[in-house]
Amino acid sequence: MQPSPLGPSSPLFIVLNAGSGSADAAETREIIEAGCAAAGRRLRIFLVDERTTVQALAREAVERARAVDGVVVAAGGDGTINTVARATLGSGLAFGVLPQGTFNYFSRAHGIPRDTAQALQVLLDEQPRPVQVGLVNDRIFLVNASMGLYAELLEERESYKVRYGRSRWVAFFAGLLTVMRGHRHWNLRIASHGVERDIRTTTLFVGNNPLQLLQVGIEHADAPENGQLAAVALKPVGVLAMPGLLVRGALGRLGSADEVLSFPFESMTVKAGRLHPPRRVKVATDGEIAWAEMPLLFRVSPEPLWLVRPDVAPELEAAKQ
Repeated sequence: MQPSPLGPSSPLFIVLNAGSGSADAAETREIIEAGCAAAGRRLRIFLVDERTTVQALAREAVERARAVDGVVVAAGGDGTINTVARATLGSGLAFGVLPQGTFNYFSRAHGIPRDTAQALQVLLDEQPRPVQVGLVNDRIFLVNASMGLYAELLEERESYKVRYGRSRWVAFFAGLLTVMRGHRHWNLRIASHGVERDIRTTTLFVGNNPLQLLQVGIEHADAPENGQLAAVALKPVGVLAMPGLLVRGALGRLGSADEVLSFPFESMTVKAGRLHPPRRVKVATDGEIAWAEMPLLFRVSPEPLWLVRPDVAPELEAAKQ
């Protein structure tokens, strides 16, 4: 269902996560309120704190927006954006983003500035445009989903961020320490395009963000722009080879490594090894870890998310050059 065109009277219902990134929540709120007041736009802010959850406030924001044909807005990092998008998907409402996280791949790939005032101006000036959503079983992902080593890396990275702060360097060195340890090898049977294949891997990564895929150098980075997802599997390698692959990714050359297998798909079923397969596995979706029942079904959502965004994303276009 496509939302109605937005006008100057369309109210904003903003879920603001005070814990995302390093921005001060009070300052962010002041910027939002001042910008909306100057534009004559009505708004309501739902502030996430220790007494509330993003999920509960996202549901309330959707219900309030539905009553007045408003815009549901996520102000936070990729995890917050995922949760609010999950509540908005299929509602027929427009969705907006005010990025507050560390990496902000979703907003950057769609031309939404990191600066809160500039991102708010996008919300006030632009119209909703369809954006592809990925699904793994019943969970959505806007940036990526993964199991195995990459999911472990994300889980441990969060503990390092709590201790040492949120920065790209903390994330990089947390990843380096994680990959230097021994890891489980998964025997997976993957079915896609009517073909089954058996692979042995330490991690299975599924990308839905062309900017992230381009930056690490994956061959099928354009898959999300062509109505597909990109699967990336890492063949088993020794512990000493892992830092080299991490550096390759940082330099944008991961896809050229012999140890990396990648391919595009619209739908893919993943089963574990035939001998005593696990009933469920840990899966990361946009950085959030949860248990998922096996087998895993990765697919493109039949309906898009209607994101208020510019027609052009400068950072993504620059990455393609």
